[in-house]
Amino acid sequence: MSFTLHGIGVSSGIAIGRAHLVSHAQLEVPHLEIPKAAVPQEQARFDAARDHVRTELEALSSHMPDKAPAEYEAFINVHRMILDDDMLAGEPRRLIATQFCNAEWALKQQMDALLAQFEAIEDPYLRERKTDVKQVVERVLAALLLDSASTAAISVPEEGSILVARDLSPADVILFKQHRFASFITDLGGTTSHTAIVARSLGIPSIVALHHARELVRENETLIVDGSHGVVIVNPDESVLAEYRLRQEEWDLERQKLRRLTTTRAATLDGTRIELHANIELPEDVVAARSSGAAGIGLFRTEFLYLNRRDLPSEDEQYEAYRSVAEAMEGLPVTIRTFDLGADKALETVERVAANPALGLRAIRLCLAEPQMFHGQLRAILRASVHGRVRILIPMLSSRQELTQTLAAIDLAKRSLDADRISYDPQVPVGGMIEIPAAALSLSTFTQRLDFLSIGTNDLIQYTLAIDRTDDAVSHLYDPLHPAVLQLVSGIIQSAHKAGKPVAVCGEMAGDVTLTRLLLGFGLRQFSMHPANLLEVKQAVLKSDLVDSAQIARRMLKTDDPEKLYGLLEKLNA
Repeated sequence: MSFTLHGIGVSSGIAIGRAHLVSHAQLEVPHLEIPKAAVPQEQARFDAARDHVRTELEALSSHMPDKAPAEYEAFINVHRMILDDDMLAGEPRRLIATQFCNAEWALKQQMDALLAQFEAIEDPYLRERKTDVKQVVERVLAALLLDSASTAAISVPEEGSILVARDLSPADVILFKQHRFASFITDLGGTTSHTAIVARSLGIPSIVALHHARELVRENETLIVDGSHGVVIVNPDESVLAEYRLRQEEWDLERQKLRRLTTTRAATLDGTRIELHANIELPEDVVAARSSGAAGIGLFRTEFLYLNRRDLPSEDEQYEAYRSVAEAMEGLPVTIRTFDLGADKALETVERVAANPALGLRAIRLCLAEPQMFHGQLRAILRASVHGRVRILIPMLSSRQELTQTLAAIDLAKRSLDADRISYDPQVPVGGMIEIPAAALSLSTFTQRLDFLSIGTNDLIQYTLAIDRTDDAVSHLYDPLHPAVLQLVSGIIQSAHKAGKPVAVCGEMAGDVTLTRLLLGFGLRQFSMHPANLLEVKQAVLKSDLVDSAQIARRMLKTDDPEKLYGLLEKLNA
């Protein structure tokens, strides 16, 4: 029977292949009563399963690819610690002895108890740590069930497979990165999840937030994954397969054509130069940025150096990361954003529970609350500035007081480097992200003292519309064409130009080719996006007429009718 599933497309393109189920769903666990005399034997089975999983994790760690990000090793270490924690190592053994039950049932009971405790935590990030517990438990359960008819154990996917999972752990991703597969789809995740980031870095069509795919899809069923539209078709008939094979060929052909634009100068039809920069999460992403023809790094999300590890990266470790990017860009600008931790990207060593972390201690607020950590990062960025055209970008500024404190922290870092006789560029440009409506509405506070601005449209839309962008239950309300959003984005660009300050857009709007001409019409001349989107945006720029774009953009700013807005957008992109 053929049916269709809908989720969030996080990496565009079309994949056609056989489903390969990855067991990070609830496993079928039998409940068996055992005689008292069998308790030691059952406890030994449990211990052997844990030993098996520990060996698996050690093998993953020792066979890690040379270019694997450091955060993956940290993920594996977290899973090791969970595996050896008494709540998972000791409590199931006690349940076996007191309830005379099989090891699988004891472990499942303990997992359910732990997950219930996580669900009671208000902080969304801390709640999501339950995923790590589930992944470790399910590995142990898979080891226990190896002798049964269960197919729960993770196996190596065949080339061209489409991975279907409840969720994917980083340890699994390390394994799968060594094999060629066509796509993956998951029940959980969002556009900013680790799964989505990996999908974009691999350049494969992928979909998250499908909710029930792992329950409904069966092993080896034929799947069509349309990452551009967030659609999965299960068991398509021959006519649908033929249609999507044709679409796949057309997509691949378009990608090949776009690669011809890599060295083409980005300019509109009247010759106006447009700067197209790349967003990166890790130093190795520079390869994709350079191959896409990026004119610079418009956003280096440094918080990914901090995530999923127990210790903070040292100043030297950060310096090496920033230096490597600056050198690899060979004189092109590199904008390094100070860490934007908090909300959905919490730091394990700075755990705080907040009712609404997106409105709490995050980004620059957290930096100023943790001055020693901030000081180390600022020193590392400044040290790297002698190796290229480095710029410092401050996230989530909202007030003059924050700006004053931030600039003072940068001055302090400079003085400490002077005292240590360490060289740096004393004229490093400092910019601010405009992603809070309060900052957008009081822009002169920032244009007076900053060298450049960058509009973070993801959070600007979230805060303007009061919508949690990580919650797929309200994702349909997340609207970059909302009149209030358009007024704010246009107003920021115009105010920055009047103040003589460069301004860029580095959020998802910059990489959305349907919005390229609208942003050009607003006066934007610098975009920063994921490397995978850059050539498509460049193609739109090359075909754009600035006079026509500005005229239609002005008309869009004068209407609040959604139908008229989308009609004008279609006209703009015709």
